[in-house]
Amino acid sequence: MINPIVKMIELPDGRTITLETGKLAKQADGSVMLRMGNTMLLATVCAAKDAVPGTDFMPLQVEYKEKFSAFGRFPGGFTKREGRASDYEILTCRLVDRALRPLFPDNYHAEVYVNIILFSADGIDMPDALAGLAASAALAVSDIPFNGPISEVRVARIDGQFVINPTFEQLEKADMDIMVGATYENIMMVEGEMSEVSEADLLKAMKAAHEAIKIQCKAQIELAEEVGSTVKREYCHEVNDEDLRKAVHDACYDKAYAIAASGNTNKHERQDAFDAICEDFKTQYTEEELAEKAPLIDRYYHDVEKEAMRRCILDEGKRLDGRKTNEIRPIWSEVGYLPGPHGSSIFTRGETQSLSTVTLGTKLDEKIIDDVLTHGKERFLLHYNFPPFSTGEAKAQRGVGRREIGHGHLAWRALKRMIPQDYPYVVRVVSDILESNGSSSMATVCAGTLALMDAGVKIKKPVSGIAMGLIKNPGEDKYAVLSDILGDEDHLGDMDFKVTGTKDGITATQMDIKVDGLSFDILERALNQAKEGRMYILGKMLETIPESHSDLKPHAPRIETMTIPKEFIGAVIGPGGKIIQGMQEETGATITIEEVDNVGRIEVSGTNKQCIDDAMRMIKGIVAIPEVGEVYKGKVRSIMPYGAFVEFLPGKDGLLHISEIDWKRLETVEEAGIKEGDTIDVKLLDIDPKTGKFKLSRKALLPRPEKS
Repeated sequence: MINPIVKMIELPDGRTITLETGKLAKQADGSVMLRMGNTMLLATVCAAKDAVPGTDFMPLQVEYKEKFSAFGRFPGGFTKREGRASDYEILTCRLVDRALRPLFPDNYHAEVYVNIILFSADGIDMPDALAGLAASAALAVSDIPFNGPISEVRVARIDGQFVINPTFEQLEKADMDIMVGATYENIMMVEGEMSEVSEADLLKAMKAAHEAIKIQCKAQIELAEEVGSTVKREYCHEVNDEDLRKAVHDACYDKAYAIAASGNTNKHERQDAFDAICEDFKTQYTEEELAEKAPLIDRYYHDVEKEAMRRCILDEGKRLDGRKTNEIRPIWSEVGYLPGPHGSSIFTRGETQSLSTVTLGTKLDEKIIDDVLTHGKERFLLHYNFPPFSTGEAKAQRGVGRREIGHGHLAWRALKRMIPQDYPYVVRVVSDILESNGSSSMATVCAGTLALMDAGVKIKKPVSGIAMGLIKNPGEDKYAVLSDILGDEDHLGDMDFKVTGTKDGITATQMDIKVDGLSFDILERALNQAKEGRMYILGKMLETIPESHSDLKPHAPRIETMTIPKEFIGAVIGPGGKIIQGMQEETGATITIEEVDNVGRIEVSGTNKQCIDDAMRMIKGIVAIPEVGEVYKGKVRSIMPYGAFVEFLPGKDGLLHISEIDWKRLETVEEAGIKEGDTIDVKLLDIDPKTGKFKLSRKALLPRPEKS
């Protein structure tokens, strides 16, 4: 009998999380089954014994997968098995990866694979908030070198109170939803969305999350001690030449510092100048010597370049492109650049540029979401594309990667709460990045806002975004918070902190921290400096278009909506869809109907107002209740010897008896000049209470002849 080791964690509201190891997947380097309620995640981790020769980075791969059987469901499609990762699964992978990656030793380069699988779910607790804890626990019970543990929690603000790891139902009531990843000492990662909250409230949420994470990190440390995995494996993935390192630094540092301080605003020229220093240093060696030394020289020179850039900022306040720490690059924007889409914009900030478009659609264009635990439809879509030419790279574009999905999701979160809830259109924003040197996701937020306004979408408020950076050397009190960071400042710096919001508050944020000991005071300063930058950028955007256009573009679809009593839905659709299809064929409009909140919601769209009006009139006729004494315009459907049947409302026929056609006596209906297909005015005289049949009259609308 196997006796697994189990550790229990209690949440503030009394719910518990258990971590179990030693029972499943024992051939993995580390394996933990996490359970919360009936939600169960298995996390495993495996690392190669040695690094691939020449590897100078951390080859970490995180996979998160949800089994449909976890919730008692069959996968869709013909194969009936799990396929490629959904966007939700990819986003969960990214959340875990971003918290784990900075904590592997800098000189550890073996391939590490983290797999997290959802094996059981009850639809109550949200598994993505547990994935980081499961992954870290698997690392904790392994012998893989890792400077953790970490954990991740979701914190939501519900009725003014912070709730840790809320349920699906609770989250629907939240005005703040953020995921926080941290070690016992430091916050490492933040991502989430909110309804225009203040900087102070965001900091409070992060602090609440960190207190919960500390408890979970302590439990992992205790679990590792019980397992006996506190001693990690030995490794040697780097062979260094300290004399060569010193030679590179002595020969190159002053030259690199001079370029860092030159203020050259052209990324490619600046990088060419940096590269020339390294290439010049290599000229002192033969080809045979370089075959051995070149990789080391490149690595040591990278460190020199990093140090020069950072010291220049900290000592002189000079950034690579000559800006001050809180200065925003030049901005220009334009709307209506593309005539074909329903809305378009260009937003350019320094060397970062987004060309964004808006397409307006009908209910038929909704995105169907069919994930394991999430079902529904999405009416606001945002897609982000990052082609290689945006950074001057000569390579093919191979589909959408995890980066595109992650950046697009952040921009989607930033904007989605600004779309009115009752907006009748399905909206798709597409951001194509044409240039990139600095945050293209924040450029997407700005360009997306402008394109929505150009399309005539009545967004609640415009949204702008900014990426903040940080330079802080270990052991030094001096630090610099950077506004609107360059790509190099992201790569060589200690923080990438993206903040989006309106003039009244934050709507989304994403933060990755690469340095230990980042205090909440520094985060507060970064948030306040970000607010100043956001307001400046927003002002520049509003110079281009101060408010949404008053009307849609002429070629945009037109949509009208109406609600009807639930009992009339069947009448509008008709047997086998006959009625609704007939109305669409006759008017040229597109009609959709669904039951929402116990009423029928009808959406009528078309290319012109006339076809929509015609369809709306016909629908109103179907749902109208016939009233005795009312006059209707009807169509003659059939002629009988005793009269004519007239459709006076859609789907409602009444008998126009031959005696009610005219005041004079008629032998045949044809004597009155009435034939099938004619449109005539009739008055509803009576409704038979037993049969519900309608009695119509035409003569009641004609002047009565005088008696001779």
